[in-house]
Amino acid sequence: MELSDYLRVVRKNVILLLALMLAGVGVGALIATVQQPSYSAQTQVFVSTQGGGSSAELVQGNSFTLSRVKTYASLATSQDVLERVIADLGLTLDSQTLAESVAASPVLDTTIIEINAVDEDPALAARIADAVAASLATTVAEIESPGEGGSPVQLTTVERATVPQTPVSPRPMLNVALGALLGLALGIAIALLREVLDTRIRDERGLKLVTELPVVGSMTFDPKAKQRPLVVHSDPLSPRSEAYRTLRTNLQFVEVDGRSRTFVVTSSTPSEGKSSTAANLALALADAGETVILIDADLRKPKVAEYMNIDGSVGLTDVLIGRAELVDAVQMWGESSLYVLPSGQIPPNPSELLGSKSMQALITQLETEFDWVLFDAPPLLPVTDAAVLSRNTAGAIMVVASGRATRHQLDVALGMLENVDAPVAGVVLTMLPAKAANAYGAYGAYGEGYALSKTKTKPKAKAKARG
Repeated sequence: MELSDYLRVVRKNVILLLALMLAGVGVGALIATVQQPSYSAQTQVFVSTQGGGSSAELVQGNSFTLSRVKTYASLATSQDVLERVIADLGLTLDSQTLAESVAASPVLDTTIIEINAVDEDPALAARIADAVAASLATTVAEIESPGEGGSPVQLTTVERATVPQTPVSPRPMLNVALGALLGLALGIAIALLREVLDTRIRDERGLKLVTELPVVGSMTFDPKAKQRPLVVHSDPLSPRSEAYRTLRTNLQFVEVDGRSRTFVVTSSTPSEGKSSTAANLALALADAGETVILIDADLRKPKVAEYMNIDGSVGLTDVLIGRAELVDAVQMWGESSLYVLPSGQIPPNPSELLGSKSMQALITQLETEFDWVLFDAPPLLPVTDAAVLSRNTAGAIMVVASGRATRHQLDVALGMLENVDAPVAGVVLTMLPAKAANAYGAYGAYGEGYALSKTKTKPKAKAKARG
């Protein structure tokens, strides 16, 4: 991922990041509130050697103490030293517990040992620090005494502990700052993990990870889409209607290798907006003066008759099995040059019907009578109907809904079309967030690989008007 990708992830999850930062601040403040204050007291002990008045003896003694000072510092938390402290102060804890609140370290390049004691009682912390210094001096004298001659090493307290006034913990500001940083770090980690694990296609960026097919249309999410599926008819001046007209314009420049403009509108999974895309595209083409026929080839869950508000009892299946003539099954819609062929009765063998010779003959007939032939086909992954149908047409228009289909699902669906040598004219992104930069399409992005020629033919047979 590049820097721009990380910034995009942060922008997309800014609410999550802020929420976790505030949670971290709250946790830090809570810890600072409930934590018992602790105080630290320090005392310093000077290590020296006794006797010797010459310069050589002084140098030798200084070297001796420098070499021993680290050892003496480690003795400060030994059992013998701390048990004497416990006895002197009358403490009720054991030496191991006391050792956790006592620390001793030599001051760099000196023979001074600094002893720190931490306790919830500031006065007791100071007493412990002084008591440890005294006990350490006694212990060192006992260890370093050569027989009855006395110890050559002397530990002298040079700075006694004072009662601390300010606690060393908790530190509210530090706790709050650490909480905010930890919350932010956790938020970034969760955001990145979501980005890696979420393979759903949300925009053109995600689409490009799967295919280089051109995006011929982009539609924003419309919460009222179910109430007004035919937005080109019900609200022709809306931005979504303009988006469908943009899709119409882009498809007019798609190279179809000399074939008539016969397309299968399909998707990877259900509920991606393929039926509404096919219906609105048909309306947009008809508004431009093209003769268009919209065929409901979803013989499992047909929607076209419902969207177009027509009778769907007689339709494609009846024509394919010879129970009805095409001119009797096709219905003219409105005052435009749009004709609709509903699905008819749901058959037990949809795939066989769509791949039959009757279907091929019907497509050939329709291509001679209409400028545009649009099939609303089932999604590719649940059934093979769309793949079977696409190989007999100029190509497929793949509808991809933002946040629904995954990259794997789209890849498998496109692979199914490739396996039957069905070309794909392009991709239509639907249900995009209104704030998406590519919502309603980017004009001028579809020129590469497209031809500028288009032929028009008039219908040779008039469809029978119904309703």
